[in-house]
Amino acid sequence: MAVFKAAVVQMRSGMDPERNATDMEALVREAAGQGATYVQTPEMTGAMVREKEDRARLFVAEEDDVTVATARRLAKELGIFLHIGSTAIRRDDGKSANRALLISPRGETIATYDKIHMFDVDLDHGESWRESAAYEPGTRAVTANVDGATLGLAICYDLRFPQLFRTEALAGAEVLTVPAAFTRQTGEAHWHVLLRARAIENGAFVIAAAQGGQHEDGRETFGHSLIVDPWGRILAEVDHDRPGVAVAEIDPAQSAAARRKIPNLKNAREFTLAAAVTGGGHLERTGS
Repeated sequence: MAVFKAAVVQMRSGMDPERNATDMEALVREAAGQGATYVQTPEMTGAMVREKEDRARLFVAEEDDVTVATARRLAKELGIFLHIGSTAIRRDDGKSANRALLISPRGETIATYDKIHMFDVDLDHGESWRESAAYEPGTRAVTANVDGATLGLAICYDLRFPQLFRTEALAGAEVLTVPAAFTRQTGEAHWHVLLRARAIENGAFVIAAAQGGQHEDGRETFGHSLIVDPWGRILAEVDHDRPGVAVAEIDPAQSAAARRKIPNLKNAREFTLAAAVTGGGHLERTGS
């Protein structure tokens, strides 16, 4: 498997898809200029939109989406794999998907992934989110090939569900991807540790481009886009919440080496859960 350079593009997307596409293009060009042949943008690259009326006005079908069109043109011109971390796509049934797209150096979409886990939470200080009110969740995990390496696709809140990444690692993924728009509150608490944990427990690189700063729609995101190696070491970071680029070398052989040292993927065993019940008995459940 070939060694390649990967880049994370950190953005501060607003509510104007055309302007966001222009900002994305400048940052992708910067990343390619640093030698990256795989470039990842954050979740909601196309637009960060909170209000229902604005979503109805701005979200369009994939073939009409300016972010997708710009990405296809750029990937072909620059000869890179361009991973749109996600953009909001209007589906054929009228519902919306929070969708990642991986585009080849020929400008063709080679994989798509719809975010599975919806961010439906009530945080401290009155901050509340109901992603399921805006998007239809996906139902399938996705892997794809980039320069001989297998990538596992995920988006933002998926990071808190390790079974998704374990499934992708067991399917051969040496690189796990987590483009995100983590809130500042949750990012400060958990972003670095969760990304490093997913890398360590799966013996895989983790590449996570992020949104950062104060957005037009009122939300604030954490930034700090990261590339982590299979031993949990941070290889590159945009260490603030402003737009920027970070680049690191990805050697898929390091994933195999980490898995030889800590062979937990091989050593996993089926088991049952014995939950004690009144009277001294046990309720048996299966697990893995």
